[in-house]
Amino acid sequence: MILCGGPGSRLWPLSTDQRPKPFLDLVGGGSLFQRTVLRVAALAGAAPPIIVAGAAHVGLIRRQLRDLGQDGLILAEPQGRDSAPAIIAAALVIARTDPQGVALMVASDHHVPDIGAFAGGVTAALSAAEAGHIITFGIAPGGPSRAYGYIRPGDPVSPGAAVRRVGAFHEKPDEARARALIEEGGLWNSGNFLFRVDVMLAEAARLCPGLVEGVQAALSGGAESDGVLALGPAFGDCPKISIDFAVMEKTDRAAVIPVDYAWSDLGAWDAIWAASPQDGAGNAIKGRVAAVQTRNSLLRAEPGLEIVALGLRDLAVIAHDHRVLVYSLDRAADIKSAVDALGRLPPPPPGCAPGLGQTRQRLVKWLWSDALPTWWSFGADHVAGGFHDRLAWDLTPTDHPRRVRVQARQVFVYATAGLMGWPGPWATAVRHGLDWLEARHRRGDGLYRTQVTRDGAVRDDTANLYDQAFVLLAMAAAATALPDLRGPLTAKAHELAGRIVGVFARDQGGFRAAEGADAFESDPIMHLFEAAQAWRDVDSSLHWDALARDIATHFLARMMDRDRPQIRETFAADWSPRAEPAGRVIEPGHQFEWAWLLGRWGRQTGDARALAAAEGLYGTGLTGVDPDSGFVLDELTDEGASTGPSARLWPQAERLRAVMMFERDPEARREAVHAAARALESYFTTDPRGLWRDGRPDLHLSEDAAMASSFYHIIGAIRALDDQAEG
Repeated sequence: MILCGGPGSRLWPLSTDQRPKPFLDLVGGGSLFQRTVLRVAALAGAAPPIIVAGAAHVGLIRRQLRDLGQDGLILAEPQGRDSAPAIIAAALVIARTDPQGVALMVASDHHVPDIGAFAGGVTAALSAAEAGHIITFGIAPGGPSRAYGYIRPGDPVSPGAAVRRVGAFHEKPDEARARALIEEGGLWNSGNFLFRVDVMLAEAARLCPGLVEGVQAALSGGAESDGVLALGPAFGDCPKISIDFAVMEKTDRAAVIPVDYAWSDLGAWDAIWAASPQDGAGNAIKGRVAAVQTRNSLLRAEPGLEIVALGLRDLAVIAHDHRVLVYSLDRAADIKSAVDALGRLPPPPPGCAPGLGQTRQRLVKWLWSDALPTWWSFGADHVAGGFHDRLAWDLTPTDHPRRVRVQARQVFVYATAGLMGWPGPWATAVRHGLDWLEARHRRGDGLYRTQVTRDGAVRDDTANLYDQAFVLLAMAAAATALPDLRGPLTAKAHELAGRIVGVFARDQGGFRAAEGADAFESDPIMHLFEAAQAWRDVDSSLHWDALARDIATHFLARMMDRDRPQIRETFAADWSPRAEPAGRVIEPGHQFEWAWLLGRWGRQTGDARALAAAEGLYGTGLTGVDPDSGFVLDELTDEGASTGPSARLWPQAERLRAVMMFERDPEARREAVHAAARALESYFTTDPRGLWRDGRPDLHLSEDAAMASSFYHIIGAIRALDDQAEG
């Protein structure tokens, strides 16, 4: 059994309620939880683990298990009640099928690099556990420490046995007492146990009345589905007590096996420094860090942040989100009290608090002062017309053809900028783009061709649904921002929508992706849904409401997976997933986009099914957030496994936009917004300012030219933040 609990408060500011210590990669090689799973999986004859964790972390656990290719039963606690109820719950589950089974209970957040030595300790203690002893693992101390409890071993449980009875437990002592305990043969208490489940249950029932009955009621009132057993509400009535206080300090069956292998609970940053790879100067470094004349220090810059360390000795510097921790590595025991002191400070003056308003101000300033002027001055072709597809780092356009989707997206961008209040020449930019669309991309049949050359000659005359959807969206944005264009643009939009239905709609429901081709994709339909909703806000015609409703109905009935809330990329003609491998692709960014559109539709229409699907898709999108880097990955398999360490810019923007809709708790929203915004802004670190890096192959920033097409995603995210951010 693996217990996932504890906030890791001494690992401020990295460990949070949303992603606590067990699920962080603190020393490399995966999260502490993943390393624990692999450690117990290596035990000969071990059953798949039972994992006890808070209900909020079930999705995270599933993702990390899938990444390892491991299985396990998750016991989901409705609220934390400390280690005793958690252990008893797992023991009761084991006892259902193996009443005298031996259980190994391990914490999910301990660092034990030597898997073989760990297995040897378990094997050496097994016979004593089978004989009815409750065994803890006593670590040979590396020196006096105030961070750990101690155990004084007593006599062997049998002649010649390695396992010894517990003479006494000692809570975390001061340094002098710790030295004395070590001289007396004292061991660090690892807090991991080996026992027969019937013995533990009997001792818990005898020594902590009501504990076993309360947990049993929670199990009886729970529900099991898809590898998760959700404990019932009665779990909240169980006593909140540790296994040490409930059983171990009272029972006469307590025993300890001395083990001598590297072990740490990684409870504070000094322990992480000691367990991490170090350079020749003794520095443990992660992230973008420049260490100059610095020794024996831990320097950790999370994504989007940078650290320059000059002349440091024996310090930890942790930069994460909008918080920075700097402390002497020998003061780890005092971190919690120091962080508590932060909470007692008076609130910052208005405008200085790390709320959503500050993030909004920073992003809007970049948008208005850097991005919009740059892409109008250099990204628009002021000679031939239209917009360039990409800009190199010297602000010259690359030699790429003009894609209709880029022209439409740039119209949308500048119309949206006008609606947000940008004081620049947005109206001129909108008309500039519309003129090019009509003169160069519109075909005689009213559809819009895919590509033209930079001088406007036809390069690809075919039409596809994706491009038509963006032309419709651009028209809706322009009609909203420029009332004098509303009449003619509405007429053109009705004509285009009619052509779309005539060419791309199918009698069996849904739309094909390209004219004359049996290609069925979710992305073009999603953007047609977006365009229909945009026109629904502009034009009172019932045509747009009907189109949006038809797409929502088809999506819920035919496109979204039945067994889990996710949307695939490609489909067969009957809207079943295409054959491997294309049909297995799940893009987290598209889960966020569909979630936002369905959520918007559901709120406007009161469609409860759409709202529930939107919530589920948002959760699926979050499983694509890489726990180590904080970036949304490009692709997952349909089982949630990553297909590779690549993260483009646009999914980061869609995550930020979705966060604003689905994170309702103010504190959770602030934290989620900061994380998403930091990830997005890390793509904006360019010279000159106003451009962006579009990708992160292997999670390193791409050197390719900046793509204009990303602007649509960026301004959508910033507008969502601008509409809803706190002051």
